[in-house]
Amino acid sequence: MERVDMLKQAVAGNPEDPFARYGLAMEYSSAGETELALGEFATLLRKSPDYTAGYFMAAQTLERAGRTGEARKMLHDGIACATRTRNSHAQAEMEDMLSALGPG
Repeated sequence: MERVDMLKQAVAGNPEDPFARYGLAMEYSSAGETELALGEFATLLRKSPDYTAGYFMAAQTLERAGRTGEARKMLHDGIACATRTRNSHAQAEMEDMLSALGPG
């Protein structure tokens, strides 16, 4: 958990740094710490609502946890963000994932 400790220190030192918070969320997600990951993603997206990758990775975390309805909502929010920020690649990835999740 050395990486987690480093990232926690980075976030503590600069709570407004979206990259460090995203990294911490990803580390928690990879370790199966779903609630910790989702908490960091929520803070990231509240502070940096245009951080498009946060929506996609939060949706993946939710889907792995079997929380498909929440994943769909996150993808809808992420697609809106990607549209707003003109990130067509992220938009296409999220639309593909949304389609793969099936109708809700």
